[in-house]
Parts: sequence; structure tokens; C-alpha cells
Amino acid sequence: MSAGILLIDDEDIFREDMAALLQQEGYACETAASGEEALRRASAEPPDVILCDLIMPGLSGVELISRLATLCPETPIIVITAQATVETTVDAFRAGAVDYLVKPVFAEEVLRKIGRCIEQQHLERELRYLRRQVSEAGPGTTIVGHSRAIQGVHELIARVGPSTSSVLITGESGTGKELVARALHQAGQDESAPFIAVNCAALPRDLVESELFGHVRGAFTGAHRDKPGYFELAQGGTLFLDEICELPLELQPKFLRAIDHQEIYRVGATRPTRTRVRIVAATNRDPQHEIAEKRFREDLYFRISVVQIFLPPLRERREDIPPLVDHLLARLSRRLNRRTTGVTNSALRALMSAPWRGNVRELENVLERALLLGADDCIGTGDLPSELAGHEPTGEVSDDLRAAVRAYEREHIRQVLVTTGGNREEASRRLGIDPSTLYRRMKELNM
Repeated sequence: MSAGILLIDDEDIFREDMAALLQQEGYACETAASGEEALRRASAEPPDVILCDLIMPGLSGVELISRLATLCPETPIIVITAQATVETTVDAFRAGAVDYLVKPVFAEEVLRKIGRCIEQQHLERELRYLRRQVSEAGPGTTIVGHSRAIQGVHELIARVGPSTSSVLITGESGTGKELVARALHQAGQDESAPFIAVNCAALPRDLVESELFGHVRGAFTGAHRDKPGYFELAQGGTLFLDEICELPLELQPKFLRAIDHQEIYRVGATRPTRTRVRIVAATNRDPQHEIAEKRFREDLYFRISVVQIFLPPLRERREDIPPLVDHLLARLSRRLNRRTTGVTNSALRALMSAPWRGNVRELENVLERALLLGADDCIGTGDLPSELAGHEPTGEVSDDLRAAVRAYEREHIRQVLVTTGGNREEASRRLGIDPSTLYRRMKELNM
């Protein structure tokens, strides 16, 4: 949408000429010939920028600026005056103005100052949103689980988080890669630092460069103003690039340079912009395969993977399912305003036996559906999708939770041993435990 400008001036010719210029440049311009009219228009629809004459009959310019600043606190006000003095300029700035223009006004100067105000306004709105997003994230940023694999992830976050080194997070879709990225950010940044999450696969291919690096006014058709990219929006914070392997090959050298030299060139710019951004990337693909297929640059891979964090699929850390269920149900019940007492043991056995091709995201969707459609406070197998309810292990199992988990653990170890042909070393590696621990657990489970 085009930015809205409110132009306040009692000179008819100046007002009409300036309005025509702004409209020609693609701005939506409203005009007012007096302070009273300006207040009415600003009350009806707050503009993006206000251009205000300082000396007009009736309401004084300084008083009008003060009232407009109170009425539209997020709208920048640019003063226009034919008699600029130190006193009047100081009074205007104290009242709430952010910049000034001296008549006669030149088109280039007014457009430049409006563009700067709008750009700053967009940045401030984006930063407010991002800070609110971080502060409201709360429990959603918790990485839940007590498996050895998740404990290893926590240890890596604690050690790497406070640094500014690039991190590559790998794992299947739905395993929680963005949660890890947010945890890294929060471990190394203050609360006000921005966290910008970008899905590279969702960026239009012909606009990827502009979205990442920004552009200057006139760089291409439709570029009516300067626009910062994600690198600038993440200044001083973290830029999280999900699905990094989707980054177009022809853009990867520019991306590598941006990381190495800590500077970017907006599309159409002749001078670089300095950046100070931590890069955290993620992919659900095998980077080595993408490099072999010439779809991803090896030098960029080495640059973004100073540290790698692998998130195993949920089916390989099933011991994390019970605490995950508790955590997700608590969060969902608050969001959906639905009371729940948890899940039955038979439902938990079914959840622990399911294949979870969609990982934690799929588990959350299943629990949300069960909460919305279930008749009772406690979720049972009847509340689960039929394809999941059918995964409950056969045989008589006690309703005691410890017995249920023990029965599942025994069955899961047995299946892994079958898969590895009885090779205990390979089985312990897949299970994420030491061979001695596997031997001890098999003995405790009477295997």
C-alpha cells in the first residue's frame, strides 16, 4: 500500500503543487488549509507522515505540532517554514517534529526526507513486532525432552549461544529447528535484540535479493521508496534462515560476501551498508548431497556451519514423547481455553508407538485436534486419528504409566535389535546410548 501523507499549509498554490508532486510519486496525499482541518483529518485516519507549515493563521504551528504528536504518536512530523530560525526550529522539535524544510522547497529534498521518515517508521514497527514476538514466545521456545540427544542439544546451545558464530541446524521438518534458533538467540542476545525468521523457500525467486538485502528507490519497477532488507532488520541480533538450501545458486556468492565482510549492497545501491548480524541457518535436506548436485556452494556451507546442531526425528527419541505431550497440552489448553487432565495410558502408548513422520509438529496437531473434538477432559485412544490409535502395542499392559513406558521401551529396543541384525553396538548407536547402558537395560527388562 502507498504511504499516506497529510500536507498542512495555508498557501493554496504551494499546497496544490506539493500534493500533485507527492501523488505523482505514488503517495496518497491528503491536504488541510488550517490546523483545525488537519486535526479532523488526522483523527479520522492517522497518516504515515505529516508535512506541516509552521506559520499559519489561527492555531499556531507549534501548538498544532504538539497536538498532532499527541494524536498520532507514531507519525513523523516534518516542519515547513519560510522563516527558519534557531528559536522556531527548537520549539518545533520540542513540540514533536522530527525534521524541517525551508521554503522554497526542492522536490528532491522533500522526497528524500519523506522516504527517510517512512523507512525509519517501517523499521521501528518491525522492531516493535519482533520484540513483542520474542517476549511473548514464552513456553513456546522451550525445547522439551530428557533423551540423550536433546540433552546434547541443550549443551551445545549453552556453549555456542553466547558467541556470534554461525550455526547450521539440520533435521527433518517439524523437529523444532526454529525453537533451537530462538534458544541460541536468547542465550546470546539481550531482550531488545531482534530475531528475524525467514523461510527461504517462501521468498519469490525474483525478489530474494531485494528481500534479503533491501533496495533503493528506483532500483526496479515498483521500487517507490528505499526499503531495508532482512539483514538490516536483524541488525545487532539474529537472522534465522530456514530452508537455506533453497537459496538460489546465483545469489549464494553475494550471501557469502555479506557474511564474510559484514556488509551488504541494497539492490541498485552504489555504496555498501555495514551489518552486524548473527546467522543461524536450518535445512531438512542433506547439505553434502546438495553440494554434490551443484545446488549449494561448498564455501558457503563451510561458512554457515561453524557449528552444526542435529535434531533427531521424534521416532528416534520416543522417551521424549510423554513430557512433550504434557508440555504441548498445557500450552494448547491455554490457547484454546479448553480444560484437560491429560491423556489415558492407552492413548499415551499409541502416541509413543506412532511413526511421527511430521515429528513434533504432527504431534501438536494431533493433540490440538483431540482437544477440540474430544468429549472428555482426558484424551483417550478414541480421540486420536484412527491411523494413530492403531499403533498401540498388542498384549495386556497395565494402566500404570511406568509399566506402559517399560513395555514400550522393551518393544522398541527389540525392534531396533531386529533392524540391526542383533548388532548391539549399532543398536546402541541408533538408540543414542552406550553399549553398556543397552546391556543393563536389556537385563532390567528381562530381554
